[in-house]
Amino acid sequence: MKKVKEYLNTSVLTKIIIALAVLLTLVALFLVISNRAPISRDVADAENTTCKTVVVVSAGDTLSGILSKQGLSHSQINEIVALLKKDAGINGLRADRDKIEFVRASDESPVNKIVVIPSPWRQVELTCDDNAKWNCNTIDIERDTRAVYKSGVILDGDSFYLAGMRAGIPAGILADVYDLLAFEMDFERDVRAGQKFSVLYEENFSSGAHVDNGHVLAVSFDALRGNVKMYRFKKKDGGVGYYDENGNGAIKSLKRTPINNAKVTSSFQTRRKHPVLGFTRAHKGVDFRAPTGTPIPSAGAGRVVKRGYNSGHGNFVRIRHNGTFETLYAHMSRFAKGVNVGTVVRQGQIIGYAGSTGLSTGPHLHYEVIKNGKHVNPLTVKLPPIDNLDATAKARFLEYRRALDAGIEYLSEHPQMFIVL
Repeated sequence: MKKVKEYLNTSVLTKIIIALAVLLTLVALFLVISNRAPISRDVADAENTTCKTVVVVSAGDTLSGILSKQGLSHSQINEIVALLKKDAGINGLRADRDKIEFVRASDESPVNKIVVIPSPWRQVELTCDDNAKWNCNTIDIERDTRAVYKSGVILDGDSFYLAGMRAGIPAGILADVYDLLAFEMDFERDVRAGQKFSVLYEENFSSGAHVDNGHVLAVSFDALRGNVKMYRFKKKDGGVGYYDENGNGAIKSLKRTPINNAKVTSSFQTRRKHPVLGFTRAHKGVDFRAPTGTPIPSAGAGRVVKRGYNSGHGNFVRIRHNGTFETLYAHMSRFAKGVNVGTVVRQGQIIGYAGSTGLSTGPHLHYEVIKNGKHVNPLTVKLPPIDNLDATAKARFLEYRRALDAGIEYLSEHPQMFIVL
């Protein structure tokens, strides 16, 4: 027993461990040196001489100009430009977004490979063969898409934007949520302290690194009139839409508030004292505060039936959306380029810019909705959906929604987790 105690003495044990470590290190070095495969001189030379140049497209750059600076001839440039247009659908470059990589065998060698990177998920490779002919190959980058859940609550004095940012929802996703909920809510009047909200959205990863965000998959908001829910659903024909929990179209033909997060300064009223004229008359629309120059999007798809100036509305645009609804936008500082009488506009297309023309006390948007020739309150009128599902599609949707709700419930209990799509 005594010998064992001496053997386990700390000082002795430490010396033994150090000696063993030195011995093992020497053995390992010998094995590595003796088993190392000789490096091919050709491979080493190739690695040392390959030259890559990456060009980030700047404002004013052209594809021809960039190619010319890399020593490509006029005929090569024409061939490459035509090839990119024909096989890759690339007609031009975007400043601060597109990148082009040039590969040479050495600094003095001509370019033998060009890689155009128009997005994180796609790159186009151009290679020059032995006959000096360029070939084009498009490569789609595999993405790892994950469903992520975020939730929050409106605090006293909050806007939805502030509450959403505090909940960790990216700004771009919040903008998409605004666009969706604007069909059902007025963010100035319908947001109160204590309201809860949640968003399920996509995050895209490549090789383990986050690249960008995808679509909003589901959104829920405890609005004043009740809980508003919307789900993204892909139909059999490939079309995609947003639907409420019962499968009814959630995207309405018109938006109640054309400008997101704009403060209502004057509501729809049958009797209102006019701030300029001084007498009482009906206020047939809703006024939204907006600095001069704020873009004004069309509340729905339609055709411009009037565009002009009058003393009351100032610069205004009137759009007919169908046989039932029209909208009017007044007090514009100017019209958007290309928006004239007869122009067909899509929902969300910019038609003009906020101002204070006509009878106005300050810059704002005056927005009117006309139903069957009669002015109605944009914030309360019942709006028809753009797209409803048939019975078969609705059954598929309800099955999908139940599965999605189960995933949302799991993520709400495990907020640090995600679902691989």
